[in-house]
Amino acid sequence: ESLHSSIGLLGISAGSLLLAVHFYSLPRAAPLIPSTALGVLLLILSSLLAYAGIRRSLRNASLFLSLCLTISVFWCGYGVVFILGGQGVLNDTGDFRNALVPGLVTFTLALLIMAVVGFLCREVVLAMIASAVSLASAHEVAMHYSTAFGSSAVACNYMIVCLVGSYFALGRILYFLTKEKIALPGTDLAQKKTQEQIQSTSSSMNHFAVSGLILNMLSASVFGCRLLGVTGKLFVGQVPWLWAAGIYQTGICILSYRAMDVLMATFFGFTSILKFAGGYCLLYPIWQPEEPSFSQFAVLALFLALKSPVDGLYLLFYVAYCIALACRPKGFFEGGPQGVDVAIFVASALMTLIHLYNVKATAKIPTGKGAVKALLARSSFLKLREGADLHAPYLGYSKYADAEVLGYACSVLASFAITMTGDPQAPLATVVIPWVVVAGGILKLLSGSVAFARGKTLESSAFILYAVMWIIWGLTRYGGLYGTTRSFHAAVGIIAFMLFNVFIVFCTLFLNLAWFFYSLTFLLIAVSFLLDAIHALPAGYDIAATLIFGLVSFYCFLSALFNSIFAGSCLPMGRPIVQLSGMGGGTTKCLHLPARKASSVKRIADILKNGGTCGIPTDTVYVLVAACNWPDAVEKAHRSKRQAQDRPMSLWISSLKQLEPAKHLFTPLLWDFMEAAWPSPISLVVPRGGWVDFLGMKDSAKYVGTPQSIAIRIPDCSVTTHLIDLVGPIVVTSANPTGEADTTHHNQVYAKLGDKVDAVLCDGPSPENIASTVVDCTKIDSGNIGFFRVGIIPKSQVLQILEQVQKK
Repeated sequence: ESLHSSIGLLGISAGSLLLAVHFYSLPRAAPLIPSTALGVLLLILSSLLAYAGIRRSLRNASLFLSLCLTISVFWCGYGVVFILGGQGVLNDTGDFRNALVPGLVTFTLALLIMAVVGFLCREVVLAMIASAVSLASAHEVAMHYSTAFGSSAVACNYMIVCLVGSYFALGRILYFLTKEKIALPGTDLAQKKTQEQIQSTSSSMNHFAVSGLILNMLSASVFGCRLLGVTGKLFVGQVPWLWAAGIYQTGICILSYRAMDVLMATFFGFTSILKFAGGYCLLYPIWQPEEPSFSQFAVLALFLALKSPVDGLYLLFYVAYCIALACRPKGFFEGGPQGVDVAIFVASALMTLIHLYNVKATAKIPTGKGAVKALLARSSFLKLREGADLHAPYLGYSKYADAEVLGYACSVLASFAITMTGDPQAPLATVVIPWVVVAGGILKLLSGSVAFARGKTLESSAFILYAVMWIIWGLTRYGGLYGTTRSFHAAVGIIAFMLFNVFIVFCTLFLNLAWFFYSLTFLLIAVSFLLDAIHALPAGYDIAATLIFGLVSFYCFLSALFNSIFAGSCLPMGRPIVQLSGMGGGTTKCLHLPARKASSVKRIADILKNGGTCGIPTDTVYVLVAACNWPDAVEKAHRSKRQAQDRPMSLWISSLKQLEPAKHLFTPLLWDFMEAAWPSPISLVVPRGGWVDFLGMKDSAKYVGTPQSIAIRIPDCSVTTHLIDLVGPIVVTSANPTGEADTTHHNQVYAKLGDKVDAVLCDGPSPENIASTVVDCTKIDSGNIGFFRVGIIPKSQVLQILEQVQKK
């Protein structure tokens, strides 16, 4: 538990030591550490801090996460600026100052907010580090504007960070050397862990939101500082801040999906596009008149206000920002959007304070969540989606919330952006990179990956295909690769994509109506790409095709957003055009329940006790089970996997206590061998006898084992044994049709057995890919055992257990 905290804090100390040395040696003619070397080292440390913060956050919420990610993005942008300076890119007078100041201003304020919250919540070590780095940044800003401030003040602040890091390291060393007897104040992570776990279980907040809000401050600072005259110009030296913010915000988007916060994840995905676009515009200063389509911000603000009115109001600043961008010919370079950037900077700082304080403190700053929930509770038309199944995946168990909202939104952005024609000699030069490639491509790849993780194979395939299409087409158009010599090659590639898409259109006939039109209208765009490549595009066709696809995508965006917030289907995706029975019908009767929840195990037990059949995880591969006192269920399991006569079903129990009443019917050697061998992945084939009646098998007995013997086992899996405790002895067979390979994932259970099972207990990949070892104990009293199958437990280990029992 202490590993990632130690890595994070010592990484911050190491970076601070580097910067302290740099600023102490700054008055010299040649700095001790060259700018390029310092930049590279800061980039390495920033990646280490990001890793430490994210890995620690997966276990519990902490101010540590926000501090690590904030200093990580700070040093990432800072390091790239130093590299640019070292390579001679920032040559003009004041370039270095104009490049550094927007980032320094942002992190001065952001780290000051963290320091205040840290002191209020008694996180003294983290608060001291945040305040020292904040003061160092403030002194560096002052140093750039006044010669009265020397670089030694900056170095002194970084030395304070080094001293705090040394104190933390000393505390951890003492803690381990004294075997947890001595713990210096602020270094006892075990106590913090307990407090944080209590907070994390009692709160459903997205703990990554703070870092995303600070990144919004960073991008707003770049343009706001220009408007206020803090910096002299907008140029390439500020691109590292914008693109570092965009890259990190894409990561925050993914982590927000992991935190099951669809709305904030979608919002951070949108804002990352703006950051990439802003950085691209500083690299490519010829801004043609265009209207970036960000109507989704207004829609997202409305839905986010239903979750938290304060968050909804915050998003309205971005609505105003996009309107200002669309109304001004030079976009990011105009005073109007820059004025909104200043407002966004202030609003983001306030939201950072609210979110950070509410994560750590017991007394919360009110954000209006309760009022909206109470208001909607009175409505008969709109009901908020709540409960344990809010983010239940289509198949199996996923660690991520549904990202389809972002996928549809990227389609809208990309399609509406390319309706601008621009200069025929350099078509769409300023539009393609920020909107088509970034929005339509990279973030759609993210949506496809998340959809795949949630079991939506067709949707994920479509998103990934369209993402590749947007990226390749966008880069081809932007790079000027369309020419008379290459038109044929481009056309062949587009035709290949069209063939893939025709297959997707066919598959969506069995999914729903909205997806059918979504894939069909993308085919119209592919046709326009093809006609453009061979220089046969009719006037207006491409605009009509992109508008139609954009409108269909916008409906899908609204529908997915609405259905993620509200119960019911006021904006339905429609029924399948071609209805299939079973798996292909677009819905599944088979429940998929996560094994990590006790409530899921209880639901599986209830299904088994009512005569159902279920797929469950074990200590080896997945198996199909039924309660042994339900003959119809046992027969159903026997039929569903087309059980061969030479592959009889086996019997599982959770403890030998269940056989205790029939102990006298087993020989002493066999009983002792069972005690020594279980629980384990060893199935023992024992003679059939009167003991079977003690388990209440009744008519089920004819499906289990052979007329002479039965295979019996106690699995070495807590979930499985707990289920047997609730249900009683169960009849077991492998969860695959006879003759096929063993089932090693919960999705394979449904893929192989279809809707013939009533539920699947999902636990991801099997711990082993090999089945149990089956031992013949019918002649054990003569001192001999045989092996029907040697599985995960080798023959030598089984013989060793028998030898020990015989000696005993």
